[in-house]
Amino acid sequence: MEISKAMDALRERATVVKESLHKSQTITDNMVSILGSFDHRLSALETAMRPTQIKTHSIRSAHDNIDKTLKAAEGILAQFDQTRMAEAKILRGPHEDLESYLGAVDQLRANVRFFSSKKSFKSSEAMVTHANNLLAKAITKLEEEFKHLLTNYSKPVEPDRLFECLPNSLRPSNSGKQSEGGGRNHSGKQSSEAVTFALPTLIPPRVIPLLHDLAQQMVQAGHQQQLFRIYRETRATVLEQSLRKLGVERLSKDDVQRMQWEVLEAKIGNWIHYMRIAVKLLIAGEKKICDQIFDGVDSLKSQCFAEVTASSVAMLLSFGEAVAKSKRSPEKLFVLLDMYEIMRELQPEIEKLFESKACTEMREAAINLSKRLAQTAQETFVDFEEAVEKDATKTTVMDGTVHPLTSYVINYVKFLYDYQSTLKLLFHEFDPNDPDGQLAIITTRIMQALQTNLDGKSKQYKDPALTQLFLMNNIHYIVRSVRRSEAKDMLGDDWVQIHRRIVQQHANQYKRISWAKILQCLTVPASENNNAVTRTMIKDRFKTFNDQIEELHQRQSQWTVPDSELRESLRLAVAEVLLPAYRSFLKRFGPVIENGKNPYKYMVYSPEHLEQMLGEFFESKIWGEPKR
Repeated sequence: MEISKAMDALRERATVVKESLHKSQTITDNMVSILGSFDHRLSALETAMRPTQIKTHSIRSAHDNIDKTLKAAEGILAQFDQTRMAEAKILRGPHEDLESYLGAVDQLRANVRFFSSKKSFKSSEAMVTHANNLLAKAITKLEEEFKHLLTNYSKPVEPDRLFECLPNSLRPSNSGKQSEGGGRNHSGKQSSEAVTFALPTLIPPRVIPLLHDLAQQMVQAGHQQQLFRIYRETRATVLEQSLRKLGVERLSKDDVQRMQWEVLEAKIGNWIHYMRIAVKLLIAGEKKICDQIFDGVDSLKSQCFAEVTASSVAMLLSFGEAVAKSKRSPEKLFVLLDMYEIMRELQPEIEKLFESKACTEMREAAINLSKRLAQTAQETFVDFEEAVEKDATKTTVMDGTVHPLTSYVINYVKFLYDYQSTLKLLFHEFDPNDPDGQLAIITTRIMQALQTNLDGKSKQYKDPALTQLFLMNNIHYIVRSVRRSEAKDMLGDDWVQIHRRIVQQHANQYKRISWAKILQCLTVPASENNNAVTRTMIKDRFKTFNDQIEELHQRQSQWTVPDSELRESLRLAVAEVLLPAYRSFLKRFGPVIENGKNPYKYMVYSPEHLEQMLGEFFESKIWGEPKR
């Protein structure tokens, strides 16, 4: 029963839904019909409005085109005005207002670019031609202005101005003479003062920016070659003039060879000074202004600097080359070392200044000069060694003192050691492994050459005792000098000790040769008693002794032992042998003579008198009559 009721209720609901759907379909069909009529009306309206829309679009396009044309016309007219104003400035020239003139040139370039892009404009070609003609005139005037400014403000630097840029230690003294070696001590030790070089003002700073701007305009116009030529000719001439005012001159090997040594030595000292000024002041100054004026044009900058400095550098280096190639001689060694020293000192600056490819030739020329000087100095060492060994001067020191050759060679070696740091650099060029050893070898060989020569000179003496005294004096002088110099560190203690023994050997030889015969007079064999020795024999002994001691005193008091310590030592050594022997002889045989006639005819000297006479030996004195 309940199921039946539920089915009836469901049927009623389904009927209601069906009726509702039917009504909705009817409404939908009506709406479709209404909308269809609207679409038809809109199509008709659009068709009616289309002519009006087309006309409105055409009017708007025309308005836009008119705006664009007016703006283009305004731009062209502005370019005409700018060209006219630029032309007026160009025709006035750059002298009145260079900055404004350069602005006018830039404006003309902009106008050329503008009209070149307006091919459709009827007058564009004429305007481009006109602007280019103006530009050509402008660049010609800029070139003239660049030359005028550069020439007007490029003047040779006076020497006094350059000296003011040097550190105090390197400035010439009040007397106007440069200190030896360019103001540097040869020990290689720099002074405590900070070494500062102030670059000279080659061109006023306010002019540099103007020259830079002019250079930039000329480069943009393709006038690099004209710019290069003007700059090179002007600055190269001024740099050479500055060096000539300083005293630099171009000299050949023949010029150097013909000079007296004193003149050449002075010129070398000046050259060392000039090299330092040229590199650290003048050439460094040229590099600075060249970099500033040609900033942004690297290729032209390097080439200009190279061409400006080439002739001056060649002039400076030519003197060094001439000296290095000239005939070698021992006295040139130290100036060669001075020259080598300054080249090594300046090498870092030279490599930095001439680092570009355009400067390769100058950089290599400077390095080659250093090597040439080192090579010549090394060859001079060999020459000196040979000259010492083969020295054939006939100068004979009659008193057996130190020979001039010995003092010359020792002073030479001592002076050489003032250059130790430089010599080590020099030897490093040829043997980088052991520069200290090279110096020791050279010193040893020079000393050996000197001793060989002294041995030969000692044979000129007829008296063998004087031969030994001569060798003793000279070897002692060598040893003493070495011990007091830096050469001792190189030669070593063993060398010193060996040569001290050689001195002693010559002293012993002198004593043996000079005093053996005299001592023989005072010697009577112990086997003979006093009775066996006759008075005549004793008289003969005394007479022989007296004659020999007088002759020896007369001769050897004219000889010299210049070193006071060695002189006293030698006298003492003789006295220690002679005086005891003489006292013993007097004690033993004096009574024999005293008991006879004229005893003092034979017993001429007392021991005290002999001691006094020994004190007169080696004093380089000439006696008239022997003292009694």
